[in-house]
Amino acid sequence: MADRIERRTLSPGETASTIKVLFDTDIGSDIDDTCALAYLLAEPRCELLGITTVSGLPVERAKLASVICRVAGQDIPIILGISDRLDGPTRQPHIPPASTLKNWAHSSHFADLDAVGFMANTIRTNPGEVVLVAVGPMTNVATLFMAHPDVPPLLRSIYMMCGRFSGLPGNRAISEWNAHCDPAAAAITYSTPVDNHTFIGPDVTDDIVMDSAEISERFQHPFLQPVLEMSGAWFSGHDLLRFHDPLAAVTVFEPGICGYEYGTVAVVRSQGREDGTTNWISGVEGPHRVGANVDAGRFFDSYFSVFG
Repeated sequence: MADRIERRTLSPGETASTIKVLFDTDIGSDIDDTCALAYLLAEPRCELLGITTVSGLPVERAKLASVICRVAGQDIPIILGISDRLDGPTRQPHIPPASTLKNWAHSSHFADLDAVGFMANTIRTNPGEVVLVAVGPMTNVATLFMAHPDVPPLLRSIYMMCGRFSGLPGNRAISEWNAHCDPAAAAITYSTPVDNHTFIGPDVTDDIVMDSAEISERFQHPFLQPVLEMSGAWFSGHDLLRFHDPLAAVTVFEPGICGYEYGTVAVVRSQGREDGTTNWISGVEGPHRVGANVDAGRFFDSYFSVFG
């Protein structure tokens, strides 16, 4: 395999302007994080400034991110983030796709930097320009907002895969997984004022799915080859891959893929799988924008277009 694979060039009519992105991810718990990272690396409008890991086994998560970056031929800073949730041990102690690391070149040592400090410095260096794409538990993000209260107003926007919103189609009583894995952090993140605060949840992502045969057929681009291999661990226990995190990433560049509602989200603490349930109060003056519907065909067209 070649050491470097060129990114897709811009097509006629495409804008050359880029969007600066920080990607905060629990890559490895589900396979969709790797799908989202491959997309961000291939998207010519994305200037990926850094990747921060969150949740248990941060080194293994960083290694998986390194695999995708190596295949893409891009040297992106990968910083180890917080392992446990704010008020207890991690709820994600296992990373099944890590079994594939032996088959792919990857970094094993990572910069001795504080992920939250790295995020704060990057945002301060690029005021009003950085989109924070957070697709794991909100531990790093909440800690960032608490430790550096000057930072949230400096963000261009934040796109989160977090929450299941009552009143929207497909909502269930159990909490969405990222919110469940650190409800205290989710509550802090929801309550912190940020311009353009967008949330994507299973209410819409459950409508964009592929089975293993479709993944095998479509994931032929070199950037997606390690993702295809990692998907074996996922499909050993699941029938479908839901593109949760890729939708959060794609809507940064193609916001019209989703329809949205505005309102206010509050996180409810409870016991068991209800811990981290999100209550949704609709209202046009609310600070939160949540995905209410999705054009699945348009999503897949946009997602796969960056892979040529």
